[in-house]
Amino acid sequence: MLPGVGVFGTGRTVRILVPLLREQGFPIHALWGRNEEEAESFARELGIPFCTSQSDDVLLHPDVHLVCIYTPPPHTRQIAVKALGIGKNVISEMAASCTDALQMVAAARYYPQLLSIMANALRFLPAFVLMRRLIEEGYCGALQVCEARVYGGSLLSQSYGWAWEELMGGGGLHIIGWCIIDILSHLIGSRALRVHGILRTFGRRAGPGIRSVTADDYACFQMLMSGGVVCSVTLNFNLPGSTHHEVMAVGSTGHLVVRGTELWGHRHGDQREELLLNDNSAAGPAVRGLIAMVTQLRLAFEAQEDCCSWERPPVAMAASFEDGLYVHAVVEAVKRASRSGEWEAVQLATKEAESNHNQHAVSH
Repeated sequence: MLPGVGVFGTGRTVRILVPLLREQGFPIHALWGRNEEEAESFARELGIPFCTSQSDDVLLHPDVHLVCIYTPPPHTRQIAVKALGIGKNVISEMAASCTDALQMVAAARYYPQLLSIMANALRFLPAFVLMRRLIEEGYCGALQVCEARVYGGSLLSQSYGWAWEELMGGGGLHIIGWCIIDILSHLIGSRALRVHGILRTFGRRAGPGIRSVTADDYACFQMLMSGGVVCSVTLNFNLPGSTHHEVMAVGSTGHLVVRGTELWGHRHGDQREELLLNDNSAAGPAVRGLIAMVTQLRLAFEAQEDCCSWERPPVAMAASFEDGLYVHAVVEAVKRASRSGEWEAVQLATKEAESNHNQHAVSH
């Protein structure tokens, strides 16, 4: 039997996610919103029987055993850690800071019998699944360079909110860049050692009082990966219109490139690129990936009935909380590099958080 779901958030992704979960057989029992009015309106629209602005009311709901966290980053850590602590499985977006991500990693390690994954649906996009397999099979030869480019309109709301503030998890590097950093590391099977880059804020919209935008809307950075592959990423959210993305892997004998939901390939000596995957879905990459992620999630829970471990496909395809912490470390290194103008090391530490979490658990 599939677990009952409690959803945190009232954004566009939740509006898409809830029907997808229902289509796969997951019952949706509860919804959290930032205030009662918002929660009631959203729950009524989506047909969710229980709604609240109190997080504990969702977490303690007797029929909720899977928690999906799509809240503003400042709320993520508290909900995820508490959910794991009371025996709930968790799917979560990024937290606001490395400190928050450390606590999420510690909680996931403390409760390894529970599902705890990051909500990067791009990992499940069929084009990226095939791209990763072809890279492993040597389609490109020895991998040399990866490039990712994302262009789109402003990520800011019209009025002041968390997305305006860098320290609250706002900005293109954090909101979109984390998915790109994660998918690049996932595709090539290695992590960044050093980074160099620049962040800029061009849309300095004036808010009420003294508030103004501190989050980036342009990021350009390079990552030197273990194994020697160089990754280059450009994120530009100053182009009104739909978001466009392209991810390319270049090797000694060919290259692969994902454009939207399609995968193209080219081997040296061929005259033109070949279409390797023609995904006819009208949905964009994020939605198409979300559809595939929910499908795989159902298969994972069905398989779990006969297996005591989550360390197997299809859940092994997902990003873990430790992957989320790694991405946070890269994001922080890019920020340091933008300030210093120098290459900065990616600094990752988890033992302190695990120790602190264990002490906290014992004291309670």
